[in-house]
Amino acid sequence: MLAPELLEYDLGKGVRAFSTCRKGGYGVGTYATFNINPFYGDDEQTVSRNKTMLCDTLQIKEQNLVIPHQTHGTNVRCIDADFFLKGEQERTYLLENVDALITDLRGVCLSVSTADCVPVFLFDEAHHAIAVVHAGWRGTVAGISIRALQEMNQMYSTDASRLKVVIGPSISLEAFEVGDEVYQTFTDAGFPMQRIAKRFPSLASSGDGMEKWHIDLWEANRWLLESTGVPLENIQVAGVCTYTQHDRFFSARRLGIKSGRILNGILLL
Repeated sequence: MLAPELLEYDLGKGVRAFSTCRKGGYGVGTYATFNINPFYGDDEQTVSRNKTMLCDTLQIKEQNLVIPHQTHGTNVRCIDADFFLKGEQERTYLLENVDALITDLRGVCLSVSTADCVPVFLFDEAHHAIAVVHAGWRGTVAGISIRALQEMNQMYSTDASRLKVVIGPSISLEAFEVGDEVYQTFTDAGFPMQRIAKRFPSLASSGDGMEKWHIDLWEANRWLLESTGVPLENIQVAGVCTYTQHDRFFSARRLGIKSGRILNGILLL
């Protein structure tokens, strides 16, 4: 059995950030082979074995790998010392309907699961605090990245101008075809559409010249963060399209909803 393959990011000293790839675990079929998400129908024992493997790789306790149940909302949960004093049932309740996590605790791996949606990693080196965000198109429109930054500012006095950010593997502009109603939602929310949207021949057309809108979620999230004061040079974009690289990363649009998920994690060392 191979060790899990991780795509790792350089956010500076004192932090480790990564996205899991598909290779190295025990899963089969659309969950092959390294899925840790328990919410999309994978075998529980297989998920547990993969989770153990990842925690061994990260050299952390399994309870310190925090995985929320996401619902494309904007709830941000602070993971503090009191969280780990609660029972398992209460911890599970606190992670329900949560799409972003923040902490300043060392050795705690915050994570979100994605399979085309955008993972956003935030690192405040000055105050030794971190966040990870699940930003699908709904969360992006609702400004969940900004919500996470605001929570970091409130809890840890995070200064946006000193924040370091990575936008991880997710669906690209070229692959993210949307209906007019999604385009209009972004327009109504005040996004700079000339910067984040383009029209391309429909992916489903047969050379009939029909065009559809495509949204650049990478650029949309970068614009949101930049608008709050994060310097553009402090925002890295992985530039990895999960839709086109579905052999290496899970893609729900390619594999279906009942498939594995990328685990995007960040922890303070």
